[in-house]
Amino acid sequence: MYQASAAARLRIVLGHLGHPAAGAAVAYHTSEVVSPANLSHQQFQYTLDNNVLSLEQRQFYEENGFLIVRSLVSDADIQRFRDEFERICKKEVEPMGLRIMRDRTIAKSKTVLSENVVSKMQDFQEDEELFRYCTLPEILKYVECFTGPNIMAMHTMLINKLPDTGKKTSRHPLHQDLHYFPFRPNNTIVCAWTAMEHIDRNNGCLVVLPGTHKGPLKQHDYPQWEGGVNIWYYGIQDYDKNNARVHLVMEKGDTVFFHPLLIHGSGRNKTQGFRKAISCHYASANSYYINVRGTSQENIEKEVLRLLSRQYGIKENAITLKDVWRFRARLVKGERLTL
Repeated sequence: MYQASAAARLRIVLGHLGHPAAGAAVAYHTSEVVSPANLSHQQFQYTLDNNVLSLEQRQFYEENGFLIVRSLVSDADIQRFRDEFERICKKEVEPMGLRIMRDRTIAKSKTVLSENVVSKMQDFQEDEELFRYCTLPEILKYVECFTGPNIMAMHTMLINKLPDTGKKTSRHPLHQDLHYFPFRPNNTIVCAWTAMEHIDRNNGCLVVLPGTHKGPLKQHDYPQWEGGVNIWYYGIQDYDKNNARVHLVMEKGDTVFFHPLLIHGSGRNKTQGFRKAISCHYASANSYYINVRGTSQENIEKEVLRLLSRQYGIKENAITLKDVWRFRARLVKGERLTL
């Protein structure tokens, strides 16, 4: 695997994002063919052999931990997801297991559900229309490059980042998604995250720290922010503040695929609009569960089990985090094996 200085890596990343600096390498479009003469006999750790990704796309993901595919999801599909979001807000449909979340600044408000108050819909695996996102052939085509042919959809979200109230609670602290997941191996887990409209720094785009997927899972906890932080918004306490940051400016339909150890977050929404994205975390069906007790992930298990105890009367010692994930996991391609 090639090595690059932080400055050289940043030039490559910016080139991939469509804003090339002088001398930057720009990733090939998916439709372009890389000549076999240009292929090197190198070992890939984070991507699998198939005919979807170009050599440069594979190298980019291997080095940086993320890859953007432009205009992957159609406008028509995105409009259908938006329509379903609105139907759920109006309670025209009430999918089983769906968790509707509000920003902490309005969490206790009695305001009727609408786009104005719902910050996230999580675990929509029982909603046929939203879950259709997780089964789109154009998405799974790329997911298979990371998971292999047997694919489980593990975690689903439709994010509606609200205009910030001034408390800065619409931002999401820097974190690694693996903190929430009691399954391994790391390298056959990937997130597909699709912009449902133009997203930039003004409305709170994703920010990533390229190359951090090569590091370990770090300690996470709630940040001690003056305005508070939303539930489940854990953050890393000891990341390297000198690590280069890249803000992912995306258009509607653009999709970023990223590794579960990649450090990322998002800024606050400084506009008066609502920034929407839809995402799914996938894992190889050949993956396995781990026991997180006694590890840095124990805090998330305790919080999840406390919540289930309050809402459903389930005793905290009756189930584990593994049980929760087994219940929500869904097969989307191939055969369900060990996960």
